[in-house]
Amino acid sequence: MASSHLIFFGTYTRTTSRGIYAARLDDATGELSAPVLVAETPNPTWVTLSPDKKFLYAVHPSKAQVIGFKVDPTGPTLTPLPLSPWAHEQAGSACHIAIDATNRTLISANYADGYVAAMPIHADGTLGELTITQHTGHGPNPQRQEKPHVHSVTISPDNRFALVCDLGLDKIFTYALDAAHARLTPANPPYTEAVPCSGPRHFKFSNDGRHAYNVTEMAATVVAYDYDPANGSLTQIQVISALPPDFQAKWGAEIRVHPNGKFVYASNRGHDSIAVFAVDADSGKLTLLEIVPSGGKVPRNFALAPNGKWLVCGHQDSGDVTVFRVDPDSGKLTQMPGKQNIAMSICVAFYD
Repeated sequence: MASSHLIFFGTYTRTTSRGIYAARLDDATGELSAPVLVAETPNPTWVTLSPDKKFLYAVHPSKAQVIGFKVDPTGPTLTPLPLSPWAHEQAGSACHIAIDATNRTLISANYADGYVAAMPIHADGTLGELTITQHTGHGPNPQRQEKPHVHSVTISPDNRFALVCDLGLDKIFTYALDAAHARLTPANPPYTEAVPCSGPRHFKFSNDGRHAYNVTEMAATVVAYDYDPANGSLTQIQVISALPPDFQAKWGAEIRVHPNGKFVYASNRGHDSIAVFAVDADSGKLTLLEIVPSGGKVPRNFALAPNGKWLVCGHQDSGDVTVFRVDPDSGKLTQMPGKQNIAMSICVAFYD
């Protein structure tokens, strides 16, 4: 078992942050080391590691959409790869990226322009020509859903489908994934309707692949689904709030499934909290266990250590990076003393 965990942090570089930072988490004590800048790059607001851990990819505010880095965990150091020469007239800054299990396709979500893009990954980690699938239409809320707003991409456990949350359309799209050719094709059925005005944001599969969970941004709920691996379709089985019943400002953010599969966690911006749910192993339905303060302002993202012992949360507005011990039996959280600060830290990615 590793004595420490390497963690990468993506940020907004609007204030004092300069790019991607790294820190180590002591697995025995939960102490987080002082963060160090490992890559100077503009607004790397989402970072994702390749399945083989050789490369890290971050969103990039250019027509390339994504920048890659070669990872040396011993430093740690990130060595930038050349930006893709392939550009698309529609391409703009992405907000979320995912990589298929074979490390051959990277898929990005574009919130501002409402599309999903797929691009091949070459053996040296560089990216090839992207193919864009544009969403069209609008949702019922004219202020937030005036057009498509694609917010995230999640690859199915069997690597056959990509599930794409569109906040603007209140839909979760299912695309058949041809990883060998970096191609997405609408599945049958092509999407699942979400609760109106809920705004699907991020999405995770249960560990056994039978269920899936979506945190909604506009309703701050967690929606549980049965998942059919035959065609990638979803059937809604539950909607449960991630907030206390008397709290009105709803601004859901991240969702994670514990490595043991028994618990689900969701963060709330505004309320600045993390909700903890127990998972019924048979039905996949959730029971709220607790809602705890996240320890900072606007907990946009958090992640669980691979061994499930720790939860690390970044905060957009306060910059606090907080650490929680996870009780392996109850799933409940205990915030550890001390914290680090990374300005506008909004993505947390464990390397190991």
